[in-house]
Amino acid sequence: MSNDDTPKISVRGLYKIFGANPQKALERVKGGMSKPDLLAETNHVLGLSDINVDMPRGKTTVIMGLSGSGKSTLIRHLNRLIEPTAGEVLVDGEDILSNNDRQLRDLRQHRMSMVFQKFALLPHRTVLENAGLAPAVAGQSKKQYAAEATKWLDRVGLEGQGNQYPAQLSGGMQQRVGIARALTSNSDIMLMDEAFSALDPLIRTDMQDLLIELQGELQKTIVFITHDLDEALKLADHLVILKDGYVVQQGEPQQILLNPNDPYIEDFVADINRARVLRVRSVMEKTDRPVADVAGEVDHDDTLEAVIALSGGDTTLNYRVMRDGLQVGILHMRDLVRALVPSRGPEEPVARQAG
Repeated sequence: MSNDDTPKISVRGLYKIFGANPQKALERVKGGMSKPDLLAETNHVLGLSDINVDMPRGKTTVIMGLSGSGKSTLIRHLNRLIEPTAGEVLVDGEDILSNNDRQLRDLRQHRMSMVFQKFALLPHRTVLENAGLAPAVAGQSKKQYAAEATKWLDRVGLEGQGNQYPAQLSGGMQQRVGIARALTSNSDIMLMDEAFSALDPLIRTDMQDLLIELQGELQKTIVFITHDLDEALKLADHLVILKDGYVVQQGEPQQILLNPNDPYIEDFVADINRARVLRVRSVMEKTDRPVADVAGEVDHDDTLEAVIALSGGDTTLNYRVMRDGLQVGILHMRDLVRALVPSRGPEEPVARQAG
């Protein structure tokens, strides 16, 4: 089960219908009835429709969509805060829908932690006591968990704040306590539901950078919910885009940006600064053959914006692409420029998509 190639979490054929008789409504949905028609004809709400997602272990899966798309409903199925109408949720190959109450408590206390949008700190407990909530619930004394909780508070930038109370901290600092609490629980999986949405833009950027840094060290399996595409593209190893309770497209974010498969996705990505988001590895020619005519070397993970600055905008240049000291490709500036144009811009006729 611990093979790195096996998904940490697998969602299979997941449906959620809210209403008095969800099983009967499920027959209508499987027969092709839309979300609006289901509501109009049966007074049932389609929350999720046939969700199939593999969430890779040690990576960040971002689930994004607009309000009402089903993203928060989906994340709450992963720890069974919501029971599905149909389908499976597998964690390390085990269907958690068959878990009894004791197994479910173990799942929530030891295998999954959750970071909320509204911080969810206990106001009468100190920062240290909030960070140590999971071991405290498991029966450890403050003396037993203090060192571990302090380690994670220090790591998220809250050195010396352990004796403060939540009300004495800013919003960004309170969310750092929330992350330290999740890390102190020592769970493999972190569920983060709009965790940074309540923060000011600059603080939000700092928190995103902190999460990326922590993930580089710890390789947790993170499931992150957001309605913000910039945030999704920054954080995601695997991106799942929902609309009206179903998956519109999923995959590696760079490839979704380069190859949107639906007008809904095209609209989403139309205004993105592609040069800032796209990476060299997504537009290079993959090859390790030696090349003489190059202007220099770039890293496979450099942004296209960085390469444009390096080239001075000269579209005739080529660069050797390196990863860990080895050549993995060649970047042709002409390919870079082509990648900056959306596959179908809002004013570009379909017939001009060739090449």
